[in-house]
Amino acid sequence: MLLSTIAQHLGLEFAGEDLEITGVNTLDDAQETELTFLANPKYASKLAETKAGAVVCTADQVENVQRALISENPYFDFARCVAIFAKPQGEMKGVSELAYIDPTANLADDVTVYPHAFIGPRATIGSGTVIFPGCYIGEDSIVGSDCILYPNAVLMAETVVGDDCIIHAGVVLGGDGFGFAPTEYGVQKIPQIGTVTIGNDVEIGANTTIDRAVLGSTTVGDATKIDNLVMLGHNVEMGSNCLIVSQVGISGSTKVGNGVVMAGQAGIAGHLNIGDGATVGPKTGVGKDIPAGVTMAGMPAMEKGIFMRHTTLSPKIPDLFKRVKQLEKEIEALKK
Repeated sequence: MLLSTIAQHLGLEFAGEDLEITGVNTLDDAQETELTFLANPKYASKLAETKAGAVVCTADQVENVQRALISENPYFDFARCVAIFAKPQGEMKGVSELAYIDPTANLADDVTVYPHAFIGPRATIGSGTVIFPGCYIGEDSIVGSDCILYPNAVLMAETVVGDDCIIHAGVVLGGDGFGFAPTEYGVQKIPQIGTVTIGNDVEIGANTTIDRAVLGSTTVGDATKIDNLVMLGHNVEMGSNCLIVSQVGISGSTKVGNGVVMAGQAGIAGHLNIGDGATVGPKTGVGKDIPAGVTMAGMPAMEKGIFMRHTTLSPKIPDLFKRVKQLEKEIEALKK
């Protein structure tokens, strides 16, 4: 695609002579017909070394390259360039005869279903959705338009997924929540008869599990992005535009606001409220509510400023202990 065409498609200005662009790559590896980007000024020295045919960069870097797409946010606009050249996974179209589709299921005309997928009674699949091999879509489930369900994704009965969602391999939506009651007769299972509801434009990473509610629905809001190996317990309510990184665990009935960020391996106790725009640092253990806009870190969770001071002081504790012991000896000596 011509550089001028890419610029027009993205609504960007370009500088330099036009060039046919054949792909995208890094500053280090891009070749003469490939497009790259510079988002961090500390890598500006690489502009003199790169072989890239064109660079997505800010206006102040244009004079340092042969050709440029001028952007106020090069990282974002390069992502849009990548989308132009990205080849979607899978090339099959239509519905395979080797898939099982219940006669009562309702599929739009342009749905793609790969071999060995299962679509249960009264399930509804929207226009343009692609269902890869090994997927299970239980009875009365609803999948919106233009979704992708990668291999072995599981949607248990009555699960609802909105439009433009990506469900990666091995995801389980609507498995039973962890509901048990200790009794004199042993541990008794509490039936989990609720559902899972996923909003529009949600992406859920591989092997993530989102449990069905005991009653009502476990929910994920629009445009939220969830990484691999994340666990959402029953009756969790997650807002829109959240970023949940790998290995986060959120216990049952916790409410997460809009625009919340949770870094890797954070653990959130149950029945809490996480305010809009809050940030939870990596490996943070959250046992109490977090107000809106606050950044928390550490185990147990504390505000970021306190955590940073704690981290700075921790290595000094052994030396401080020795000094305190010495001072105690000196005080005893003075008393005598």
